[in-house]
Amino acid sequence: MGPDDHSSAVQPRPGSVWPAVGYERLIWESPDRDFGTMARSEMALRRGSYSSAIPADIATLDYAPARSVSAAAEDASNEIARFDAEMGTEIAPFAAILLRSESVASSQIENLSASARSVAMAELGDTTKQNATLIAANTNAMRSAIQLSDHLDTESILQMHLALLGSHEPRTAGRWREEPVWIGRSSRSPIGAEYVAPHQSRVLHAIDDLVAYVNREDIPVLEQAAIAHAQFETIHPFTDGNGRTGRALIHSMLKAKGLTRNVTVPVSSGLLGQPDVYHRALSSFRAGSPDDMIELTADAAFRAIANGRQLVLEIRQIRETWRRSVTARADSATWKIADLLLRQPVLDTAVLNTELGITANHASRYMDQLRAGGAVTGFNVHRRGLHWKSDAVLDALDAFAARSSRCQFPTALS
Repeated sequence: MGPDDHSSAVQPRPGSVWPAVGYERLIWESPDRDFGTMARSEMALRRGSYSSAIPADIATLDYAPARSVSAAAEDASNEIARFDAEMGTEIAPFAAILLRSESVASSQIENLSASARSVAMAELGDTTKQNATLIAANTNAMRSAIQLSDHLDTESILQMHLALLGSHEPRTAGRWREEPVWIGRSSRSPIGAEYVAPHQSRVLHAIDDLVAYVNREDIPVLEQAAIAHAQFETIHPFTDGNGRTGRALIHSMLKAKGLTRNVTVPVSSGLLGQPDVYHRALSSFRAGSPDDMIELTADAAFRAIANGRQLVLEIRQIRETWRRSVTARADSATWKIADLLLRQPVLDTAVLNTELGITANHASRYMDQLRAGGAVTGFNVHRRGLHWKSDAVLDALDAFAARSSRCQFPTALS
């Protein structure tokens, strides 16, 4: 099933300065011997040839987008930097809020959805809801991506993937794939698939080349991040989690290049409402035209910032409501808990102790003040004891996710 002698060299298209993906013919023989359970249409997919991608080496390539695309990317970059600077002056913990929101949106693109409450519970160790647990793991991957941004290399990409899937797929998490992966038609065979990623023997070279491209300093950041993301998805270096890892790579690059310093701009929320456009942009990239992916990334950034600003406005309003409704001294730990609730809207005594040093014996006094002011409600979890939640914050996070999937964002905010 390895590469044969019928590979087609990757050459630029006529009139293009960016090379299209090449293809090679490979032979597939199904490892599945239980043919009796296959439908007749799938029996034909047991053995045959298929086309597997050969991504171009891009480390030293230059690309000049159309003037309108370049202008859109520059405008989006300026807006990202402006939003990041605005959030850097905020007292409320919007960095954590936006990081979680981006993780939820990135997961939702992969058809992984869960309520904000379920995700918050998963962050506290509740593993009863698989989707929520996977989304919580995606937050860890995003956090790892940002922490690893000072040194982007093959190992840091493996660490992002390990953070994402380590607890769910320990056999493959943090490891380059050793088998074919493909999109479309049949889960049992790449024959006739819409897209077959490069043969596994090509993955490491392609990733090394991508890392060299990522570490260049002579390319506008958003254009570079869009191209790097598309190249990563073309390589598809893992058996699972490529989309989420590839979007985490965008954030790692934005941080590494200094475009973001304070917060994670929830770009995935901008992509979420237009999955068909996203897949068409990937196809265009593979055909030798990165413009659609660059333009889509710029558009997603604008949409993400509009959605993020709406979330920030709602969180500010929630905190102001608590300031008026909760009765506590100005120096009381009650207000520290209130701020903690903004970024972690479900709490238990263990979190209060770890984050704020508040023991279980003292927790009820502060939580009673917040409950009396309508900031939290208490609930018991089987075998996990008493918890508290802020319905207002959870509702705001769910509303953010709903706006992402509907692709509806406010055009102006007061």
